[in-house]
Amino acid sequence: MIRRTVRRRGATIVECALVAPVFFLLLIGVMVASLGVFRYQEVASLAREGARWASVRGYQYQVATGNNAATASDVYNNVLKPGATLLDANHLTYSVTWNPDNRQKSQVIVTVSYQWVPEAFFGGVTLTSTSTMLMSY
Repeated sequence: MIRRTVRRRGATIVECALVAPVFFLLLIGVMVASLGVFRYQEVASLAREGARWASVRGYQYQVATGNNAATASDVYNNVLKPGATLLDANHLTYSVTWNPDNRQKSQVIVTVSYQWVPEAFFGGVTLTSTSTMLMSY
């Protein structure tokens, strides 16, 4: 029985040329998706922190301390802007509303939106989070 050895020169290069682009595209896609999840978590955290900060600075806080009750711009300047260290502030929008007012047992609703343009792909995604808390002070 005679065995022939078939040489396969260049087979590895051809296989690599077929598999490597798909692998790297998948790898880059996972990294970009991870950055999107990270940015969404930042937006959600900012909404929670803004609502938490505003919920203890209402009418009762103004009466007790003599300081002004929180306004939407106060929430932005004291919580959202300093907390958005890894987000582009030019793409960040927010709204703060009190339902029906800023007294105890009312609600404060903070909505934060961020226009994210993924690093490796075209187009943009708007990441939005809303947090609602009861006014407690």
